[in-house]
Amino acid sequence: MRYPASLLTVCSIFLLIQACSQAPGKKESGNDPLIQHMDSSVHPAQNFFRFANNRWFKENPIPASENSNGIFRTIADMVNDDIMKICESSAADTKAETGSNKKKIGDFYSSGMDTLAIEKAGLTPLNEELQKIEAVSDLPSLMKALAHLHRIGAGGMFSFYVNNDDKISSKNALFIWQGGLGLPDRDYYFNTDERNTNLRKEYVKHISRMFQLMGHDDATSGQFSQTLMAMETDMAKASRKLEDTRDPVKNYNKVSITEMYKICPNVNWNELMTEMGVHGADTVILGQPEFMKALNVQLKKYTLSDWKLYLRWNLVNSYASYLSKPFDNQNFAFYGTVLSGQKEQKPRWKRVVEQTDGSLGELIGQVYVSEYCPKGTKEKLMEIGENIRTVYADRIKNLDWMSDSTKQKALNKLNKVMMKVGYPDKWKDMSSLTIDRGPYVLNVMRANTWGFQYMTNKFGKPVDRTEWGMYPQTYNAYYNPSNNEIVVPACNIIVPGFELADDAVLYGIIGGSTFGHELTHGFDDQGSQYDENGNLADWWSKEDREKFVAKTQRIVKQYNDYAVLDSMHVNGDATQGENIADLGGIVMGYEAFKKTEQYKKGEKINGLTPDQRFFLGYGYAWMVNLRPESMARQIMSDVHSPSEFRVNGPLSDMPEFYAAFGVKEGDAMWRPDSLRVRIW
Repeated sequence: MRYPASLLTVCSIFLLIQACSQAPGKKESGNDPLIQHMDSSVHPAQNFFRFANNRWFKENPIPASENSNGIFRTIADMVNDDIMKICESSAADTKAETGSNKKKIGDFYSSGMDTLAIEKAGLTPLNEELQKIEAVSDLPSLMKALAHLHRIGAGGMFSFYVNNDDKISSKNALFIWQGGLGLPDRDYYFNTDERNTNLRKEYVKHISRMFQLMGHDDATSGQFSQTLMAMETDMAKASRKLEDTRDPVKNYNKVSITEMYKICPNVNWNELMTEMGVHGADTVILGQPEFMKALNVQLKKYTLSDWKLYLRWNLVNSYASYLSKPFDNQNFAFYGTVLSGQKEQKPRWKRVVEQTDGSLGELIGQVYVSEYCPKGTKEKLMEIGENIRTVYADRIKNLDWMSDSTKQKALNKLNKVMMKVGYPDKWKDMSSLTIDRGPYVLNVMRANTWGFQYMTNKFGKPVDRTEWGMYPQTYNAYYNPSNNEIVVPACNIIVPGFELADDAVLYGIIGGSTFGHELTHGFDDQGSQYDENGNLADWWSKEDREKFVAKTQRIVKQYNDYAVLDSMHVNGDATQGENIADLGGIVMGYEAFKKTEQYKKGEKINGLTPDQRFFLGYGYAWMVNLRPESMARQIMSDVHSPSEFRVNGPLSDMPEFYAAFGVKEGDAMWRPDSLRVRIW
């Protein structure tokens, strides 16, 4: 996954698409973002990421309401502006038919903007849910209440979902995974450095303040917060580390429902599945069996009152940002400021627009495609994607470390990668979802409930390989190993600041950081364990797999050595899949760029050679500046490296980059040839 200047108008996006395959010649431009963003005080051989982007960072500080700024924020703001127009026009349409897409969008947005009603209601919209929790009288009714919380999007204790069976990719299976934590990852509960020690203290204070807002006195709220912290710490203790959850084999443990009773006998699994809306289940895929064994002990270790407290916390914590200001502000104070470093809330319209898109993105996407997505988007994205696939095949054929038999299987898998670009050919049917202009929090809850039911309804049915997991208005992309597919939404065509982007820029961004990156996920440490049909199966020869693992361990070592924020380092094990994809992406993007007329002519634009423009374009693709708090959170809980190392890391492994910018021994970007990582 990609993970997440002037703004483009719809007209300029169209011009961009027209220009995608045009060689720009020698045309000079005073508005070239590659030039405007460069910081000449930084030498490219010392820190290329800063050289390419630092001037933009200096001129565009992170807004107080954001935890980052850069290309992702620029594009998100542009897309949000379009979505706001969709929301406002829908809300103003008094003739929209009841149950229509436009009516649902307008009502959802209006309910979120009705601050008078939200403030007046306070916590009361959740009273019915809180009463259900209060009515819990024994363990069976506790699990029934837990199942209900999962259905409405509040969850707790563990994660539960329906997805492709990793070993039978055509079949939808049930998964149970570790979960139930209020902090982003298990290490937050145990790391003893000053940053995390303080975060734990602030988290306990946050819980206490939330219970005070729910009507409890200071002493009682403080006691509640200590109990909840102890419960979550026990869950964290039984949880695997982030890097250990990335092994698809070790985290695939298919067991029968009968075996589930042996692993966790304190839960009536047949009744729980029924309450979840799943019928006829005979097996479950457990991510981490030891987590469920520990949960079985914890169900008796803590009192029924403790567990009811835990469910109340999960409910209010999940929905606090949709309630009145006291709850919303306290929720932001911890998750926004303490954890992410934001100084103030985003404007309300922006938050409601983003939530409307998050809840009703399938409906908004249909309007976005018809009114804001320029013609030719699908065709141009597919053209670039197929060009990347072609050079990828050539690279595989010429590998000097892989045997011919494994190469043929790799080529077969590459050839069968399904490319979904632009937008889906069919949309999800959300006609059963009820939205009105009543409480905002209940609209969010109903949308979450619809999504959960949509997911559980897949159980027992064949996998629909035409389904999309992203909206066309989402600036991101992904590879799904179980479907052997890549998905690149329409708005990835946008390159901010360029009305006529040259091929060097397009192949650095769309070719390298998008298509090349996602295709490489099919051949990273995880994706390489799935065959051409998306099944978890070993298609490698023993010798080739050993060579591949040796190469991936070198990239783990490379990224482990990168220091971030005083004593913190990139987690090379947890991020290796994304780092492999970044390296493969830039290599494939460059190989495809070499086939363009711009590369072959070798003419300069604004004093930059084609190679220099390509690498600067790739640097622009990851132009993201993060607050320190968000950087620390990313290191601890995200499988993506910080943007600086997503640029400097793979480029320091490429001799073509060295030649383009005169990198030599002794420079910070220079790595001895013996340490440069070469995989695909």
